[in-house]
Amino acid sequence: MTVLERPSRQRRPPRSARRERVGRVVVVVVLLVLAFVLGIAFSRTLDERPEPGRAVTTVRTLTPVPQERPPVTVTVTATSP
Repeated sequence: MTVLERPSRQRRPPRSARRERVGRVVVVVVLLVLAFVLGIAFSRTLDERPEPGRAVTTVRTLTPVPQERPPVTVTVTATSP
């Protein structure tokens, strides 16, 4: 038996299996980062909401717009014979 005929001690998985494994690791890392970012956004939302019991009342006085006299109205009556 020659060196070429002997099976190697370390059997590497085929390239497609390695690519699948790397792809899965990348997907898991991306999902973990996404979950982390969503958690930060959710916690900031909870921190920024108003505290209950603090009622704020705003009072505004509106001044009326001055009205102008309407232009002259002319009524035309048409009769047919």
